Amino acid sequence: MQHDEFIGRVQDRARLAGRGEAERATRATLQTLAERLPSGLAHNLAGQLPIEIRDHLESAVASDEPTEAERLEPREFFERVAERAGTDRAKGSRLAHAVCAVTSQAVNRPLREKTHDVLPENLRDLFPVEAG
Repeated sequence: MQHDEFIGRVQDRARLAGRGEAERATRATLQTLAERLPSGLAHNLAGQLPIEIRDHLESAVASDEPTEAERLEPREFFERVAERAGTDRAKGSRLAHAVCAVTSQAVNRPLREKTHDVLPENLRDLFPVEAG
């Protein structure tokens, strides 16, 4: 999937008015997601995304040293996405779901499954295994 297609899908899925808002949502969500994933998995996920989007994941795990994922409850996760995107928590939740669904579509099934399985059970719906 190319960058323009990725951002367009986020814009459509999240019902956003413009591409700039979709870019902010993507950056906010992927940075927050990367903090929830072991660094090696975040790097692998980034490797299957368009280069312009890859940096959002990799900037959150700048070290090459493996790190443990930070555990947050869904409310905290969505609040962090919202804060980074400059919106409220309800919209942050919608943005996070849209970006994660598109990300899930953009990566291969084994990586999609691994990412889903690593997330805490209460956040797994963010990264659907059956992406279409």
